[in-house]
Amino acid sequence: MSIRVLIIDDEPLARQRVRALLRSERDVEVVGECSDGTEAVAAIRANEPDLLFLDVQMPGVDGFGVLEAVGPEQIPAVIFVTAYDRHAIRAFEVHALDYLLKPFDTERFRKALARARAQLAAPNPTPLSGLIEDVRTGRKPVERLVIKSGGRVFFLRTDEIDWVEAAGNYLRLHAGADTHLLRETMSGLEAKLDPAKFLRVHRSTIVRIDRIKELQPWFHGDYMVILKDGTQLPLSRSYRQKMQELFGGSL
Repeated sequence: MSIRVLIIDDEPLARQRVRALLRSERDVEVVGECSDGTEAVAAIRANEPDLLFLDVQMPGVDGFGVLEAVGPEQIPAVIFVTAYDRHAIRAFEVHALDYLLKPFDTERFRKALARARAQLAAPNPTPLSGLIEDVRTGRKPVERLVIKSGGRVFFLRTDEIDWVEAAGNYLRLHAGADTHLLRETMSGLEAKLDPAKFLRVHRSTIVRIDRIKELQPWFHGDYMVILKDGTQLPLSRSYRQKMQELFGGSL
């Protein structure tokens, strides 16, 4: 009996690596690949795989959102593949079969697959529905970020951050008179920050809510977000709804 596997990751190279590692496993059949959460939900329902290699951080619907959308009755066995151990340490070992922290080696991958085989062969597999609730209630915003600069490593408290802007493969964190570079995606950082304190106002900008002084009308119905230090940041139309919900009224 073969194990039907679905690979879900927004990075093509990551999907390619998992597929390559599975190629030599005679009892494994890869039934598909997905590059985002929405596509994954449809593929799970259509293909009914036995096992998912599921990325956590994806644009739109993340790995946990995929499981929630599919529902506990249809959730296959799951091996999480993630670059973020903050998710894995607290919840995955309790309910999921395993997690692979990127970058992982062949031995670690095979160990995870062996656990999946054992789980799928068990007469009463452990349900994974508890994982969703654990993660939902246990997902806490980070209070500090690790900054690497000039050969040193230090912690930056998120309460010190005024606003964040995209800078190529990095994010530029503005904290008072200082700026720091962090190798992270905008969506990745947004997921880590407290939504009660930080608001994304543009695809390349996040601001701390209590640093906002006012909103000013701009050209063609757009708005500028004015911070207390005078910094002016454009408010994207796609993020206007969140600003409206925060401050009330209509924009």
